Amino acid sequence: MNTFNYKVGAGSPFPLGVTWQQDGVNFSLVSSKASSVILALFDSPTNQPFIELSLDPLLNKTGDIWHLFLATTLSKPLGYAYKVGGPDKYFDAFSYLLDPYAKAVISPKIWGARRQAPNKDHPLFLGLLYPEEKFDWEDDKKPQISHKNLIIYEMHVRGFTQHPSSQVKAPGTYLGMIEKIPYLQQLGINAVELLPIQEFNECEYPFPHLSLQKNLFQYWGYSSINFFAPMNRYAFSLAPWAALQEFKKMVKAFHKAGIAVILDIVLNHTNEGNEDGPLTSFKGIDCNTYYLKDKENRFMNFTGCGNTFNTNHPILQHFILDVLRYWVVEMRVDGFRFDLASIFNRGMQGEVLETAPIVEAISYDPVLSQTILIAEPWDAAGLYQVGTFSPKKNRWSEWNALYRDTVRRFIKGTPYTKDLFASRLAGSQDIYSFHSPLSSINFITAHDGFTLYDLVAYNHKHNLENGENNQDGTNQNESWNCGLEGPTEDLHINDLRERQLRNFHLALMMSQGIPMLQMGDEYAHTKKGNNNTWCQDNELNWFLWDKLQENAAFYRFYRLMIKFRKQTPALQQGRFLNEQDIFWRGTDGEKIEWDKETQFLAFTLLAREENAILYCAFNAQNIPQTIFIPMLEKAQCWQLIINTANPSPYDFYEEGQEPWIEQPLLQMPAFSAVLLKKKLN
Repeated sequence: MNTFNYKVGAGSPFPLGVTWQQDGVNFSLVSSKASSVILALFDSPTNQPFIELSLDPLLNKTGDIWHLFLATTLSKPLGYAYKVGGPDKYFDAFSYLLDPYAKAVISPKIWGARRQAPNKDHPLFLGLLYPEEKFDWEDDKKPQISHKNLIIYEMHVRGFTQHPSSQVKAPGTYLGMIEKIPYLQQLGINAVELLPIQEFNECEYPFPHLSLQKNLFQYWGYSSINFFAPMNRYAFSLAPWAALQEFKKMVKAFHKAGIAVILDIVLNHTNEGNEDGPLTSFKGIDCNTYYLKDKENRFMNFTGCGNTFNTNHPILQHFILDVLRYWVVEMRVDGFRFDLASIFNRGMQGEVLETAPIVEAISYDPVLSQTILIAEPWDAAGLYQVGTFSPKKNRWSEWNALYRDTVRRFIKGTPYTKDLFASRLAGSQDIYSFHSPLSSINFITAHDGFTLYDLVAYNHKHNLENGENNQDGTNQNESWNCGLEGPTEDLHINDLRERQLRNFHLALMMSQGIPMLQMGDEYAHTKKGNNNTWCQDNELNWFLWDKLQENAAFYRFYRLMIKFRKQTPALQQGRFLNEQDIFWRGTDGEKIEWDKETQFLAFTLLAREENAILYCAFNAQNIPQTIFIPMLEKAQCWQLIINTANPSPYDFYEEGQEPWIEQPLLQMPAFSAVLLKKKLN
């Protein structure tokens, strides 16, 4: 029997959620249509609540906010949930619902611990009711990294250290990430972009796929249940507040190492799906406020996930800002990447807005003024806004999918692409003329789609392991298998693939804008042609640490190329290049003829701060090419830094070892690239 001493008071409408005070705790929940609200307290999510408190609408309600004060002291953690009644069909006065403002959640502590779906008697997720342990941030300071100097590394918390080869003490966790910070420093990145870490249910699909005889998971995490609480299964300790404490430890450790933390956040939909989805939180509290509905009261699905957040409703604007401010102020993260961000530009009837209130609110919010804001500028219903996402252009960067597609096409040899390739290298001024190259997040690969290696090893997706008969995932990969699908012992094909890997990475690091790298690409990780591994909790998605040694040659090139970019201010401009900065050249070393069809592109780049000139050339043709290197004043020789046609270590010559190029002619094999440097007197 639970002995719980308490007194009930009226409470306060603000702040929303649970607020601890000296003599008790305040509860506050907003619902515009609720006719009844009950607060339930639990010893355990597997037990019935030991107390239920009905909120009096005359005493415990201010406007649309229900509130209650509980004068009590707690000797142990408890769970809490709400039951909400009302006129809408999704109001169910018998179902227990998770508080949208819960800062921590009681949920399974072990990854993959499958449980029954939530029901009226036993909710799967409860808010945690217990004062949080104090955290000592010590002298934590956010890294002062200019946008123009960012090098972003997209990664998955569990996948980074889950494989046994990681040899960490806390695999698959926030603490495991800390153990690998020296590696990230050696690699040279200065910002990590974490796939969703807000609480989600990796076991949304409770049964193994019958045809595969194995469990599939919501591995990536793009199915949030709560937007404040960090994922419990990414904590190592089983203590109630472990996820909060360990996440903060991770952020503090990253900051100490000079690495910024960016969260991939999914403020466009939730786990509750459509009419047939579970009743977990938002849907049962105020469905028609939180979600977009059509005239027939059906869920609008602009996300491909069953529902769409009503982001421009005033209540949702308030909620979204509260979420973002919490992660910046309390959890000290440095920025956000917004999944399917074009949802923000849809109005309350799903219409496209020219100026979206939520985008304006985020852009001008004083608390968020120094945060990194990155939009995925499209949604799943055809709204594509690369280059047009935000009216306040200087606050937002965008995932530049046009960069990805153009670079893929040029490097694999697609005709009539060199002019667009040149624009991408120079910062995509044709797309972002209103601002600077810093609007462009340049990437060739990301979590969804082929890895860098699969891009040069597969012409087609191979997604049968996902259990959807290879119907999932995009068919438009712009990949080239270099002559044979999948793994091969053919030395010529493998040599060509290695060349192409180097070509891709060279192009990315030589481009103006903000580069983003994908976890595992540095050792040529393969997902075996699966371009949609959202459901795979295995080696397809895990970082395989033993492969770093096996593929040490490419890792060396990858790492040195990052180092070269960081040491070359000319590659990190905060403005577009002009004719005094860059000169585009053809095979004869003279001004390029843009109307002449050839898959060759070269340029000289004036590196003023280095007192040097760089010459970079790409031969994306299937035949060798003899090129003329431009002659400069006093006929001094160029030094060769990179030749992607050479095997390691001659693919990248480290400082002091660069050979001189004494002849004006240079032989470039098919599908190769070179980078030369010349010091100026």
